[in-house]
Amino acid sequence: MALVAVTVAATPLLLGGCTAERKPAARPAERVVPSPELTLTPADLSRNVPLSAEVLPLVTGGKITAVRLVDDTGTVVRVEPREDGSAWVPTAPLRPQHTYTATVTAAADSGRTTTRTTTFTTMPTSTRPQVTSTLYFADKQTYGTAMPVTIGFDPPIARAARADVQRRLFVTTNPPQPGAWSWVDDGSQVYYRAPDFWRPGTTISVRAGLEGLPIGGNHIGDADRTATSRIGRQVALEVDNATKQMRVLRDGKLIRKIPVSLGKRSTPTSSGKMVIMEKHRRTTFDTRGEPNGGYVVNVADAQRLTWGGEFIHGAPWSVSDQGHRNVSHGCTNISAANADWLMGVTQVGDLVTVTGTEVRLESGNGWTAWNTSWGQFVKGSALPVPADLRPAPASASPARAVADAAPTPGPSASAG
Repeated sequence: MALVAVTVAATPLLLGGCTAERKPAARPAERVVPSPELTLTPADLSRNVPLSAEVLPLVTGGKITAVRLVDDTGTVVRVEPREDGSAWVPTAPLRPQHTYTATVTAAADSGRTTTRTTTFTTMPTSTRPQVTSTLYFADKQTYGTAMPVTIGFDPPIARAARADVQRRLFVTTNPPQPGAWSWVDDGSQVYYRAPDFWRPGTTISVRAGLEGLPIGGNHIGDADRTATSRIGRQVALEVDNATKQMRVLRDGKLIRKIPVSLGKRSTPTSSGKMVIMEKHRRTTFDTRGEPNGGYVVNVADAQRLTWGGEFIHGAPWSVSDQGHRNVSHGCTNISAANADWLMGVTQVGDLVTVTGTEVRLESGNGWTAWNTSWGQFVKGSALPVPADLRPAPASASPARAVADAAPTPGPSASAG
């Protein structure tokens, strides 16, 4: 037994003279899978947080899987993610001087998770002056295919504050038809539209979530406004000063020609692409105090095109001039019978194109979102617009030529 033991023990010594020493194989180290890193804004225990606050999770090594926001009574506050996932936005403004707790969970591909909470308190009711916002898109209506979502601001929004305001403007469409926002130069209005006209039957939901939003250094947003409406049939009006005729088209087909009398040389009608803004069976034009006014007249079947007071309306006093001479103060005069018929055909949001007059339509004088090419329109956005968002090829969209062309007055115009 001793001999055997010696022989076995000696064997490694004999081999060691002609081979390298062998070491036991190292066991592979276990790979440590990290959990996601997660930080939240507003920071924990923050105070005086704006009512427009959003939950902003910054995650590394994972993705957000759950966000829950509750108020100090334990009531769950509904939140929705932005399209890019950068923030979760409460669907209604937060209440002043209330405490909220956000709980956010992130998960890695490995399945490891990280959960963080942050508790913050909102600011008291602000005493700063408010920016008054007006949403020109009512709830439960039917609009024309050129209807832009328009929001007006008083006072106008300074250029440096427009991106912050634009981030709080939300539009969803069903079926999806993405668009972009564009600001009027002076900041008094912002428009949202798609590259092409809305498709008939589309439902559009809008939210201007501006209540409590700090705007610039001195102002704050006034209200949270929402509306959902649908797009009706396509109707377009084409008014040509050269022929003194209006062409009425429905779904691209001519259904009537109407003689018109436009603005005389001293008060010309604007050339451009306008949108019907209002419809009145009866209204009164009172221009006393205006430079070219001074009259009061009752009119029937009036459809507003500009803030400056250009309408399409019945004008029985100018029937003999319609189709021949321009005698109005800038409005498009048509007969009482044609005006009554037209009221039954058009919708707020229908496109009206006027050509060949002495002056161009000014940006912002009405809902002028279509009075420019798409390329120029997106330059008015305060935030980046996806490069692949553009009008459809002309062959795929018969309306594209109308939607994407900038209007130009004719080389000459008749005056009455």
